[in-house]
Amino acid sequence: MRKHLTLLATTAALTASPLVAQDLTVTSFGGAYGAAQMEHMIAPFMAETGVNVLFEDYGGGIAEMKAQVEAGNILWDVVDVEVIDLERACAEGYLEVIDQSVLPAGDDGVAAADDFIPDALANECGVGNIVWSIVFATNTTNGPGPQTIAEFFDVEAFPGNRGLRKRPQVNMEWALIADGVAPEDVYETLATEEGQARAFAKLDTIKENIVWYDSWSQAPVLLNDGGAAMVQSANGRIFAAIQDDGAPFEIVWDSHVYDLDVWAIMKGTENLDLAMDFIKFATRTVPLSGMQDVAYGPTRLSAQALLPESIKQDLPTAHLEQGLKADGIFWADFGESLGEKFNEWLLQ
Repeated sequence: MRKHLTLLATTAALTASPLVAQDLTVTSFGGAYGAAQMEHMIAPFMAETGVNVLFEDYGGGIAEMKAQVEAGNILWDVVDVEVIDLERACAEGYLEVIDQSVLPAGDDGVAAADDFIPDALANECGVGNIVWSIVFATNTTNGPGPQTIAEFFDVEAFPGNRGLRKRPQVNMEWALIADGVAPEDVYETLATEEGQARAFAKLDTIKENIVWYDSWSQAPVLLNDGGAAMVQSANGRIFAAIQDDGAPFEIVWDSHVYDLDVWAIMKGTENLDLAMDFIKFATRTVPLSGMQDVAYGPTRLSAQALLPESIKQDLPTAHLEQGLKADGIFWADFGESLGEKFNEWLLQ
């Protein structure tokens, strides 16, 4: 009788409270990058945990995070954030603080604090997942293209449209470098009214030749269909087009602006613990090593050790001496004001 009553009680409880699979919304940048994250991070996480991940795309920046938090309507749980936006998003309270001490050791047994490269854990609101870069690329079917940022801004020697992402970040840095500012002096110069005016003046020289876009996925499309003779792009987008589609593109590393992306957690998510479980899983050694598929460098030393020599030259880490490290602190301080000036300049 006791067993019978227990069975009835258990059956009633299950009927009243059916087991429902948990959902987690993860937001990133789509395209080949998102496909690699799905293959190496998201699908394995779902298989191991039984959690259903809703994988969404966005175009970057902090506007959507800000809108969700200020409205108290959190639609995302985990979001892939460019470090150039991370400082501001964290400082303004759009992201949760992450306990980085709970991150698992690398597969070689090295503690996470020593296995991650320093920049990957530099901000309390994120855990780095890739080293990537913004480069420019040309279509070689059109003949020899520019090989420097100065030539990118030379519309007489290299006519045609330039595809650029519609935001001040990187465009302002490139404008100053093209105008003769040394890379190591770019952010100090850009912090002044005179430096900002100088950057906009240089952008004026190509303004009529710019095709603006919002999402990285549009860059290779513009280059392929002739909408632009050269494009600014995340390096992985161009690499994927070359490797997967045989596109006749050339990546130019001169003055590339490199940075990291991190996994971060939206402030106020109801799935805080589950979001942290995902980040711990996605930033393990093997999942991170899979980002070599789209030419992005992993942020763990144990993951870098798994990369074949043949792929390393395609990663930003092989070209750091030609590049400029994006300054997230600068953009946290100046992002809003320069964003307003940039939008005003677009309308002139």
